[in-house]
Amino acid sequence: MPRSIFPMEIADLSAFAKSIRQQIDTLDHKPSHLEMLNLLTKAAGFRNYQHFRAVAKTADVIARWRPVLNNEPAPDEDRVLKTARHFDEAGKLVRWPGRRGQQELCLWFLWSKISAGQDFTERQISEFLNTLHLFGDAALLRRDLFDFGLVQRTRDGREYRRIEQKPPAELKLLLTRIGQKAAAA
Repeated sequence: MPRSIFPMEIADLSAFAKSIRQQIDTLDHKPSHLEMLNLLTKAAGFRNYQHFRAVAKTADVIARWRPVLNNEPAPDEDRVLKTARHFDEAGKLVRWPGRRGQQELCLWFLWSKISAGQDFTERQISEFLNTLHLFGDAALLRRDLFDFGLVQRTRDGREYRRIEQKPPAELKLLLTRIGQKAAAA
């Protein structure tokens, strides 16, 4: 039977060590292997080793827990997979999605490609967006980027600039998925 490897992340090593020392001090004997596993996982904040194993079944599960522990919403993988279908192997947007949730994720993708702190004229931003999609409607993308609050523009619409903000957790997954498609091609 192969041995399962479960990585453990410890936020405060000093508190972890103190907790282990206090737990060992309460014992009147040398801890067994299983008792030691329970001591280690209790010091890390789990009920026991079985609870830790249940949480850490795979590295993927651990990655899903990390945002939850940091009070960040977990990314919606289904939304990312459905949105990724709208991109080709080169990472270009082939068609505009019909669902608003997927459109928003596509807009975040486009936002991530716009240089931070750079001003664009309307023509420049349109030409740039044309390099990222294949359906030939840069005006739609420009308007939606503005309406969604990802870019700002002057009152007359002549200059555009990316608005710096924290993207949703799904953007990182989408960029990874599109990168995997490009690598496979």
